[in-house]
Amino acid sequence: MSVALTALALVLASLVLGYLSGGRKSVPMRAAFAVVMTLAIAALAFAYPFFVRGPELFGATWQTPWTLLALVVVPFVWYLGTFAQDARKPRVRMGTIAPLLAGPRGARAHLRDLPGCLRAVALAFLILAIARPVSVLSDQKADDKGIDIVVVLDVSVSMAAVLDADPKDLPGAPRPEPGRRLTRLDTAKFVINDFVSRRKTDRIGVVVFGRSAYVLSPPTLDYHLLTQLIDRVQLGVVDGYGTAIGDGLGTAVARMRRSDAASKVIVLLTDGDSNAGQLAPEYAAHLATNVGAKVYTIQIGDGEEVDVYEGNDLFGQPRYVRHRFPVNPELLQRIAKTTGGEAYVATDAKALVDSMHSVLDALEKTRFEASIASFEDLFPFLLVPGVLLVGLDALLRAFLLRRFP
Repeated sequence: MSVALTALALVLASLVLGYLSGGRKSVPMRAAFAVVMTLAIAALAFAYPFFVRGPELFGATWQTPWTLLALVVVPFVWYLGTFAQDARKPRVRMGTIAPLLAGPRGARAHLRDLPGCLRAVALAFLILAIARPVSVLSDQKADDKGIDIVVVLDVSVSMAAVLDADPKDLPGAPRPEPGRRLTRLDTAKFVINDFVSRRKTDRIGVVVFGRSAYVLSPPTLDYHLLTQLIDRVQLGVVDGYGTAIGDGLGTAVARMRRSDAASKVIVLLTDGDSNAGQLAPEYAAHLATNVGAKVYTIQIGDGEEVDVYEGNDLFGQPRYVRHRFPVNPELLQRIAKTTGGEAYVATDAKALVDSMHSVLDALEKTRFEASIASFEDLFPFLLVPGVLLVGLDALLRAFLLRRFP
């Protein structure tokens, strides 16, 4: 603030000297006067951001520091707006103008360089604003609890079977198309999305498998993206003529290898027996124990005959036929027991929902340490004086300090 007051005092003193001395001013004196005006304008313009966010500005981090290189053009803009203006003025030859040179001049004549100074300072502030200074308001360590979970979802053709379910028992009470009944895959997707929405600090991934296994999403905290990916899962996205339980588990274990969570969980949802793949389910369970992951198996259906949608009839009505899909509850129980998990059987939607949520909330959780920082953009505090100076420059040039031939 003292710098601003000093500069302002110098400007006023220079103006007084100009009024008192009168006559023609030398080029050095004019240059000194223009420099003083520029410094005073810069000090006054910086007063606002200094008083509002002074310490933060001096300790700011510049997001686009390369933009600051544009400051080298400011002196050229200053020169073009002051002394270079004289070279661009129209001239006319006259016999003598000596009486005009000795005549008195008004205050506006001494301020003819003011618009150029305003423009140069405004450009400097705008360049600083574009460089986007940012202040870190707080940087603190926060501990949060969570577990790493991978859901392994069966998408073989048997998941097209109807799962007895009242839509009211499902999360969100979905409304299937008229005449259509929810399949096992439809129900599983609703339940998984509901499960994801109930988690807060757990990293969740999804693996889908049929004859082979694929990673739909690695463990992530982006639940919105995860639910979008789950919604898009349809029968036929992988070869569904086979059930490779071992490959599905092995793929999930592979995603757990580099996990730093103390608690790792794999939730396997399947409605069939393992009859495909290159990895035996028992060996996949052994790999899960090596990485410290517990496997919770959920068997959908009980092996009895079920309705399967096979298209529409001549009248456009859904047609269902009866099929039986073999299951192997003993295999799923062995997998769960080997890894320290539990096995469930879900014959309807409500049982599936209960199976997904009964154990996971009680699991031991590990702490994830995260650095939480809040930032504040400081560019508005530089942008405001820059814009005001541009406006003032335009007003002075248009009304008060117009140049005439």
